[in-house]
Amino acid sequence: MSHKRSGLLWGLLAGLLAALVCAAGLGAAILFQQRLPSAVMSFGGGLPVSLALSLLIAVVVALAIGAARPRSLLLLPIAALYAGGAVAAGQVTGKAVMDGAALRTPDRSPAGMGDVTLENLNAGLGGALSLYRGTLAETGAAWLCIAVAALAAFALVALRVTRVRRAQRTEEAAAQAEQEPEYRAPFEPAQQPTPKPAADLFTPRNPARD
Repeated sequence: MSHKRSGLLWGLLAGLLAALVCAAGLGAAILFQQRLPSAVMSFGGGLPVSLALSLLIAVVVALAIGAARPRSLLLLPIAALYAGGAVAAGQVTGKAVMDGAALRTPDRSPAGMGDVTLENLNAGLGGALSLYRGTLAETGAAWLCIAVAALAAFALVALRVTRVRRAQRTEEAAAQAEQEPEYRAPFEPAQQPTPKPAADLFTPRNPARD
């Protein structure tokens, strides 16, 4: 029956697709960050913008998984892995394309969608990975963005799974109550005998019975 499906498979596929889209979107946002106003990127060192994008990724991943009406608790850590992985992959990919474009075409600035090529990705991937590893080891900004995305996705999917499981338990209990037959004792008659009126002093007696 449909109400007994865990939604695990569809949740995995939908969450993976959402994570890939979010990683590509974050990479594009990093690629176009030079086009944003300097006041936006300089505010808080750019950390508020990064945290906002991480929360957006968590929401998108959680909504994609939640659309499958999941019941499996296994999707909770998977949602966290998807969201955190999307943040890390988007950061590395965007940085690699931006650095590769700067190395291959130094006179072209800022980078644009025309620079999103496999050649630019390969040219800047090594430097982006080494820089990213150094950033993770030296500062907590990258870890913070990954943790925020992972925890937010975990919490949102947990709420969705809890609501689905509670609703389905209520539906199953109501269906079972409708199908359950009325209990009757083994020797209980189907219809109670009609009680006879009690005799009083003015009721004539039946001599044959008395």
